[in-house]
Amino acid sequence: MGGLVLRAEEWTDAPPAVAFSLFGAGQGAGWVFDALCDHVAVGSAVTMRAPIAGSGGDGVDIIGRITTVRPDREIEIAHDQPWRGRITLRFTADRAGTRVRLFAELDESGLEWLLRRRGYPTARGRSPNPRLGLLTTKSGPGSLFAAAVDNLALLAIEEINAEGGVRGRPVELLVGDDATNPATGVAEAQRLVDAGCKTIMVSTTSATFAAVARALASADVLVVQTLMNEGGGRGRLCLQLGERHEDQLAAGVKPLMRMAGGRRWFLAGNDYCWPRSTHAAARRFLPRAGARVVGERLAEFGTRDYSPLIDEIRCSGADIILSTFVGADSAAFERQCHAMGLRDQCLTLAPAMDESTLLRIGETASRGLFGVSGYIEQLPTDGNAGLLARYRAKFGRWAPPVSSLSVSVFEAIQLWWYAVRRVGAGDPKRISEAMRPGVFELPRGTVRLGDDGRVDQQIYLTAANGAALELVSAP
Repeated sequence: MGGLVLRAEEWTDAPPAVAFSLFGAGQGAGWVFDALCDHVAVGSAVTMRAPIAGSGGDGVDIIGRITTVRPDREIEIAHDQPWRGRITLRFTADRAGTRVRLFAELDESGLEWLLRRRGYPTARGRSPNPRLGLLTTKSGPGSLFAAAVDNLALLAIEEINAEGGVRGRPVELLVGDDATNPATGVAEAQRLVDAGCKTIMVSTTSATFAAVARALASADVLVVQTLMNEGGGRGRLCLQLGERHEDQLAAGVKPLMRMAGGRRWFLAGNDYCWPRSTHAAARRFLPRAGARVVGERLAEFGTRDYSPLIDEIRCSGADIILSTFVGADSAAFERQCHAMGLRDQCLTLAPAMDESTLLRIGETASRGLFGVSGYIEQLPTDGNAGLLARYRAKFGRWAPPVSSLSVSVFEAIQLWWYAVRRVGAGDPKRISEAMRPGVFELPRGTVRLGDDGRVDQQIYLTAANGAALELVSAP
């Protein structure tokens, strides 16, 4: 990969063989860099915190997969968040213990991200080419669900440019990181606007999207929320694609109650607008379906200990949990549910569950977990088969899986391109009008976009099987 290599190291009083065996044990278990990994084996998912982003204990949350294992000596990890790169960990005996050295490769996009994180401006000058902005979540608790977003956006742009771009000019993709924080998202969105982006694809939590939509309300910029959302009708320069919670509940509630053999629901999730809106929809929908809500609780992003919540769910007698946790919080919650035996009592319906998060939950803890969305990686459509083949050919075997949360960016860019081929990339209002109404053939199948921006698509109930989501019933 070349470029800059960042270094960090930590020492542990265990000998190399013991230190190596503790890899993945996590914070408080004696291992360094807070690494979490179920198995030290090629292909295993890894999250870790590396102190390479600044001083004073600041660090980077790395999300990747093991590609090489040399027992007791070395582990290599390919990662996609917060940039694409490779980390090498080397174990050497030192002072009756082990020195663990970390080497992280940094490409141009990684260097830009790191500079912005440290507060240095990285604005690019204007360009004669059309620019498309992507605001995603490369750091913080939400970074897990966005693991493949950059890859799919880049693939979409490269395919557009291979076909001649927009009126003969190549499209440039500029990326911002909201760090799972609405205020940061607003600042990053403004940076993209200042760099000349007339359209911004927003693949973040709804909290960030809402803040960005408000901040850019008077700007001549089209803001497109790509993934599942609660709607809101924010005007002609705001498009909200993706699944809506009413459609997800309609597809999942009754089949799941039949499988659970019960009708008592507990609503649990992160404390921000999308979970709150989804819970409100559930409180309306569930009684009409013959169900009963027996409890509800919201938790802040970054919560580590879910045991009080899990005890509350157990005492409620719930048969099914509606989980609106996202990203790393979803993975932590589900793993703790399994560890505390709640899977023996409850199934879980998680509307935002995706394959990247399943990798971190693990095969054992994911049993009894269901999702509901318009796309999964195993969807048997010709368009999806072609996309997956191109994705793996470009990004390799260990790239994060494609999911509803990430493929939505690829598809949204395709919809944008259909419009700008007709009207050009310089007028956001004309682009917005040209995108709707329309019928589109996308990797997920046929999608209809109404004049009001509402997406009509097939919604599937899916079941976790290891690191994959599988259709509960055929499309």
